[in-house]
Amino acid sequence: MAKKPDNPNYKVIAENRRARFDYAIEEDVECGIVLQGSEVKSLRQGSANIAESYAEVKDGELWLINAYIAPYEQAMFGHEDRRPRKLLVSKRELAKFWNETQRKGMTLVPLVLYFNHRGIAKIKIALGKGKKTVDKRETAAKRDWDRQKARLLKEHG
Repeated sequence: MAKKPDNPNYKVIAENRRARFDYAIEEDVECGIVLQGSEVKSLRQGSANIAESYAEVKDGELWLINAYIAPYEQAMFGHEDRRPRKLLVSKRELAKFWNETQRKGMTLVPLVLYFNHRGIAKIKIALGKGKKTVDKRETAAKRDWDRQKARLLKEHG
């Protein structure tokens, strides 16, 4: 049987690669994001960065802070490139995020910004706790050992 073709609408725009290294990720949630028209056009061109951004709960709403979306050149009225953007989650998830960040000192970190299979912009937010330097070294050592192990199995396999 032939393999189904990949969905042409699904497209990763920006990925936060350091998040898994800097934070111990516990769980992640897909969120909608409120955007202006010029922001969507700019995202379709693939010009965004979420590496230094984070999310926080303010006044009963979830906000994405410091995410960069480049201004769209052909737009008559552009947008602020680092404005706070509202994220759309259920009330239950919002209450859980507030509880975890306020009481347990966890951080909401964006992992990936993408267009889903229907062409709608989504962002994956993860709940994580910041790693100490020792933990980061352990993560790097484990990753190196896994690479060596895979290489040895491939050679002698």
